[in-house]
Amino acid sequence: MCIGIPMQVIEVTEGYAVCEGMGERRQVNTQLVGEQAIGSWLLIFLESAREVLSPEDAVKISNAVKAVNLVMQGKAVDPKDIDALFPDLVDREPQLPEHMIAAGKD
Repeated sequence: MCIGIPMQVIEVTEGYAVCEGMGERRQVNTQLVGEQAIGSWLLIFLESAREVLSPEDAVKISNAVKAVNLVMQGKAVDPKDIDALFPDLVDREPQLPEHMIAAGKD
């Protein structure tokens, strides 16, 4: 399974960046996202940056990956530990995407 992880740019060279995130440091290809400034957040798949992220989205994705790692450890996990990683989703009803809301009005 391939899961993208958010990483922050700490060094830039032509076509590449050294990034840190989730306890790792990697040199990644930036040809798909273009040259990025130090401090930028990127979503990394297989040593390639695929998307530029906002700092808020980087936190959300990091938390989701942490939740997956907790569950995959095969140990009993307290649901409160998982809920703490999704503060934007806890205590709210699911919401339809805009395009589905518009489709239901026809």
